[in-house]
Amino acid sequence: MKRLPCSGRIEAGPAGSLHKWLVAGVLAMAAAINYADRAAISAVFPLLRSELALSDVALAGLGSAFLWSYALCSPLAGMLADRFSRTRLVVLSLAAWSLIALVTGFASTLWQLILLRTALGAAESLYLPAATALLADYHGTQTRATAMSIHSVGLNMGLVGGGTLAGYLGDHFGWRPGFLLLGLAGLAFAPLAWLVLRSGTGAQLIRSPGGARTPVAESLRKLSRIPSYLLLLGKAMLAGVGVWIFLNWLPLFYREAFGLSLASAGFAGTFMLQAATTLGIASGGVLSDRLARRRTRYRVLLQSSSYLAAAPFLLVFGGRPGFALASTGIFCFSFFRGLGQSNENPVLCDVVEPRLRSTAIGFMNTGACLAGGAGVMLTGWLKADLGLAGVFAAVGALFVLASALLLISYFFFLERDIRRQIEASCAPTITK
Repeated sequence: MKRLPCSGRIEAGPAGSLHKWLVAGVLAMAAAINYADRAAISAVFPLLRSELALSDVALAGLGSAFLWSYALCSPLAGMLADRFSRTRLVVLSLAAWSLIALVTGFASTLWQLILLRTALGAAESLYLPAATALLADYHGTQTRATAMSIHSVGLNMGLVGGGTLAGYLGDHFGWRPGFLLLGLAGLAFAPLAWLVLRSGTGAQLIRSPGGARTPVAESLRKLSRIPSYLLLLGKAMLAGVGVWIFLNWLPLFYREAFGLSLASAGFAGTFMLQAATTLGIASGGVLSDRLARRRTRYRVLLQSSSYLAAAPFLLVFGGRPGFALASTGIFCFSFFRGLGQSNENPVLCDVVEPRLRSTAIGFMNTGACLAGGAGVMLTGWLKADLGLAGVFAAVGALFVLASALLLISYFFFLERDIRRQIEASCAPTITK
């Protein structure tokens, strides 16, 4: 391995350019399984409500249990990924969450489901900080957003596939088979992921000068002194509320508002949201890399303008939209959200030095999921009074605020933080 002078980029090993894209593909597949397991439960909410006699608040509790567990475990997960093999953490997480998904198919009470969703959050929290930093290890500034967009496409396609599969199987065989099938798929894929990832840079440790790992207190102190990262964290929390409200409640909205079957509601509630997001992420990643070749800070400007463009499309829920209008609003909102989202992790890597990236991602996951879990629970309480459409309409305001935070970073802090990251990236040494 070698480090390009003051670039913060780790060159890929003997496999070179081809291998780094193979890694991106394998991580995208793992990401798809990851998010499929998350999405499956919301597609079978009506079955769980009838079989276990659950209220809307209890259903919200299932979503929040996962998110809050995921949030609380993410900082530790990020710190582990900055200190130990990212490859091993990715594969361990994949195997663990798949086993939990498999066991979920045998649950018979609300408290068993809450316990398993809590365990799923803990297991999945290990994945994203390690996987995102692993991609940044392989890909420099010129390809980083594209590689991370491929990974995000996997995440979003998993949401569509998991919701649709669980809904289809729920219509024909009950809510349990979807979890059994997804769990088995993840356990089967884990050995292949290990074979591909272990052959590259994933087993290396990023260390501070002299070979010692960066102390936890020092890592937190350094992150707290990066204004652009703190503003990105605030943006992630605002956006997280809106994103998780839709992920947890949109299938039920389609079921109740338009009388769709479980499979159709599961598909519509994920496809309209995630197909557009995937399209936005795919195009946004390429556009982001092109802008960054001219000036790195343009990524933040693209993200801010995309979120601002997304917000007005949710106003369609202010009335009583039909299926076509509601779907069009969701599709357009999700496209621009995805266009902005494609810049999130590349921007983080632009302002945070390599040895702190997983920790930074872990804390950002914590903020987004704590806020998202609160949003999911609040929606369960407000559903009877405002309706889901009313809650969806209010989400647009959160994205306007998120756009404002990004503009503050762009105009006042970003250039300085990028320079600091480049200077800090000259210091670490890389060891196997």
